[in-house]
Amino acid sequence: MLRYGLVVVVGLWAASPALSATWADALFEEFSKDFGAVPRGPTLSHPFRVTNNTRGPVNISSVRVSCGCVSAVALKGHLEPGESTHIVARMDTTRFTGYKTVTVFVQFNQPSFEEVRLLVQANGRNDFSVTPDTLAFGQIKRGGTPSASVLLSFYGNGSLQIAEIKSESNYIQPVVQEVRRSDTEVGFQLSARLRADAPVGKWYTDIWLKTNDAAMAPIRVPLTVEIESAISIHPENVTLGSLKTRTESERRIIVRGVKPFKIAEVQGTDANLAVKIDSPDAKPVHVLTVKFKAGEPGEVTRKLRILTDLEGDNKLDFQVGATIVP
Repeated sequence: MLRYGLVVVVGLWAASPALSATWADALFEEFSKDFGAVPRGPTLSHPFRVTNNTRGPVNISSVRVSCGCVSAVALKGHLEPGESTHIVARMDTTRFTGYKTVTVFVQFNQPSFEEVRLLVQANGRNDFSVTPDTLAFGQIKRGGTPSASVLLSFYGNGSLQIAEIKSESNYIQPVVQEVRRSDTEVGFQLSARLRADAPVGKWYTDIWLKTNDAAMAPIRVPLTVEIESAISIHPENVTLGSLKTRTESERRIIVRGVKPFKIAEVQGTDANLAVKIDSPDAKPVHVLTVKFKAGEPGEVTRKLRILTDLEGDNKLDFQVGATIVP
């Protein structure tokens, strides 16, 4: 699960990793998560990223919490140099009302014993609800501008207003609109539109709303989306099987786009490996022919790159493999 640098996380209680006191602190990008004001009911989730930036292996021996309203788990316990994982903390809002701060203790036993403390906090309230509780875009193709919305209902204060709305990601354009108001209840629709240039990947961000009620903490509405490339290829790996030396083989591959596009070039070809482009015109689907001439015996794996005229998503890699026998 990747954040792609889209979320600016503010540390509320701890210093940044650059000011960390121990080698274990330096493995973390952040030490705290404030969920803000939340309605009672949903389970809140946040991944704390851990990266082994040491020169040797690192092992997470245990993860425990200071309150049963929070559970936490390490997705991977053993990390070789350069590897990453997440400590996923989940907060059950049905188990508390008001402000709640919980400590997550992450213990390491390699290369030496060390403990890192993470904090999660929320303000559980009964006077508002968010339906559904997440702006979930699901899987989408890059290049589109889809939108999602939730309904925020506030109870007991007919004069409540939304004073400020802010997204932690510049790729999200949020808008809030009042949909109903009475003496005891106010409803707002929060809509979020994704920019067409949002990066490929599975990522998360938050939208924050402030009301004119000074006693109410900022309200967090989480957003999830998985953005797929605007172009795809099938198959991604072209397997030619066993070929005798000095014989030839060919396969066809299909390249699809979310809109018509041109294939400008295929990089990585040579005298033994050629790719024929079906048309110089812009089309939503292209059929390419891969031709391979077997040379000396052995295993062959080649990586090729397709360049297109699509803005942003203009390249696509695939592999060609074969076993050459005498």
